Amino acid sequence: MNAKRDQWAEWLLERRHGGDERQFEELQPVLAEFQRRVVSGAEIRDGDVVLDVGTGDGLIAFAALEKVGTAGRVIFSDVSQDLLDECEALARRLDVLGRCDFVRASADSLPLPDRSVDVVTTRSVLIYLTDKAPAFSEFLRVLKAGGRLSIFEPSNIFGYEQCSKLYYGLDVKPVQHLADKIIASWKGPNEHPLLNFDERDLFRFAEEAGFEEIQMDYRAEVKQEPWTRSWETFLRSSGNPLDPTPAEEINANLNARERAEFLVYLKAQIQERPLVPEWRAGAYLKALKQGDG
Repeated sequence: MNAKRDQWAEWLLERRHGGDERQFEELQPVLAEFQRRVVSGAEIRDGDVVLDVGTGDGLIAFAALEKVGTAGRVIFSDVSQDLLDECEALARRLDVLGRCDFVRASADSLPLPDRSVDVVTTRSVLIYLTDKAPAFSEFLRVLKAGGRLSIFEPSNIFGYEQCSKLYYGLDVKPVQHLADKIIASWKGPNEHPLLNFDERDLFRFAEEAGFEEIQMDYRAEVKQEPWTRSWETFLRSSGNPLDPTPAEEINANLNARERAEFLVYLKAQIQERPLVPEWRAGAYLKALKQGDG
């Protein structure tokens, strides 16, 4: 791990794909679809000021820059100064720095004036807030009358019970007693912000904050997917910045003998490239701030 990076930057730039460039490339079509749909839902116009909350590496923000034109601006906002620095460096290379602002802030506490932006966008950011409702109030506060909100959030509670009985979808019955020791360390819905809400909560948060003309597109699916990650990539990668990698949780929860037994079995399973069940769900939500509320 690069000691100079905070946990958010380290995950986004390295741990998300385990440092495997091939795995990173496989993520790109999925990320491109998130970008397309969030930007489309925002209905960005020439001259708009767009606030991208939890901008990360700028996936949404740089696409928004193409929509606001020379008269518009995009505010890159994130809790990670390291990621803001990455975005600023890229904006400089792209020669668009003059139309960008960079603000270090949490989604539920935005240091921006009331009614100061035309659009708020965010993607997979609210999942990291234990209490998500205040963020919607902040989004409404900083939007001008007629301002638009466009977001995407995964719903990780979908399939939680099934996922919590498996180890990353793998059949580990012969070493289930060891897998159970690791799974017991996983945080449940009452402890983990990624699990303490569903799509109905997102709609309710937007409505209670005062947004109108709320539209949601929710999709859930269950399917069998072929295993694609290499053994080394699997051990080094993590599904989100708050959770350990498999290597870290195995080391933390099993003794030396148990680790050896579990790793031998697990490696053999992964090298067979099995089909694994995947539970996926997420919601695109867009909404309007009416009047001068």
